[in-house]
Amino acid sequence: MIMKKMVITRNIDQNHIAQIKEIIPDWEVIAGKDKNIWKDHVMDAEIIAGWSKGLAEYCLHPQSKLKWLQSWSAGVDSMPLEALNSRNIFLTSANGVHAYPISETIFGLMLGLTRKIHTYVRNQQKKTWHHAHMGQEIHGKTVGIIGVGTIGQETAKIAKAFGMEVLGVRHSGLAVQNVDEMFTPDQLDQLLPKCDYVVVTLPLTKETCRWFGAEQFKQMKESAFFINIGRGEIVVETDLIQALTEGTIAGAGLDVFETEPLSKESPLWEMENVIVTPHTSGSTEQYNQRVVENILIPNLKAYLSSKVPPINLVDFSKGY
Repeated sequence: MIMKKMVITRNIDQNHIAQIKEIIPDWEVIAGKDKNIWKDHVMDAEIIAGWSKGLAEYCLHPQSKLKWLQSWSAGVDSMPLEALNSRNIFLTSANGVHAYPISETIFGLMLGLTRKIHTYVRNQQKKTWHHAHMGQEIHGKTVGIIGVGTIGQETAKIAKAFGMEVLGVRHSGLAVQNVDEMFTPDQLDQLLPKCDYVVVTLPLTKETCRWFGAEQFKQMKESAFFINIGRGEIVVETDLIQALTEGTIAGAGLDVFETEPLSKESPLWEMENVIVTPHTSGSTEQYNQRVVENILIPNLKAYLSSKVPPINLVDFSKGY
């Protein structure tokens, strides 16, 4: 009898490997980030956890035995979705793992821009003692969360601790806890003029690509701040730069960009009203633990009984 295989292309804790082996004792489990560890096994793997571009040639090969792919990231826009769908391969994402670290980053950016922390850091480097026209505060302001998933819901909960009015956008338009008023995507023009902060937490899809451009920035208050931790391609970056330069909006906190790493020639680096972080809003010391314990292991148990992993199962027609 040929032993089934599961390949994990990440370095995970030995205790987690032991837990997985207890669930599938008759399977061979290969784990490690080094390609040399798994490259000779991946075409025989029924389950692969963790994705890299080099995997495509193996898991999409006609002789591949792959039935379920567990992404190690929440976003799956860089993956060959159509090819996976055509081969009837289940794809599950790591959506939900980032709710705490990303919501913390969102508020770090909002607070930094509002209380001019970024300006004071620059002044500190120059040994300049200057008030920098400090005067704003977050309490009592209105935040618009564009994409009220797990990250958006955690952000809304924190916003309520600051006494903020919370507006949200989601496809269904259904109400959710801590969001005072919900809008659908076609009502974005009604939401934007009301917001002091606009926070984008959307995945990148055909519908969201280049969704935010000059028209949307003109609908925002001149005093409003724009925060993007979703995907850079959701925003027309040249339009954002123009809006920041001309004072159409007050400032921006950006963790994602159209091209990454952000070019050294980009004017965003030098703008006084911009905070740049290098796509690290989801980074946390507990990342692997949450992927394995909250998603991979429960999905593995369900897959063994029903052959369908239910947590974060990607809808290929939606792209997330």
